[in-house]
Amino acid sequence: MLTFLLWVLLLVFCWPLALLAIVLYPLVWLILLPFRLVGIAVEGVFELLRAIILFPARVLRGKPIAT
Repeated sequence: MLTFLLWVLLLVFCWPLALLAIVLYPLVWLILLPFRLVGIAVEGVFELLRAIILFPARVLRGKPIAT
């Protein structure tokens, strides 16, 4: 809600900048989308490496004894 009010305030006081922002926001989002996808892929690779490295410790730890 606060973001909407700030945008309306920007529209009232500086409407060319507000219109430019509303037009450029989707374009910037589209440009940054591949970087987000690469970030998700890199995070997945790091999680896989972490699981591979920690697997021996998990196997050697064994099952917890039920009490």
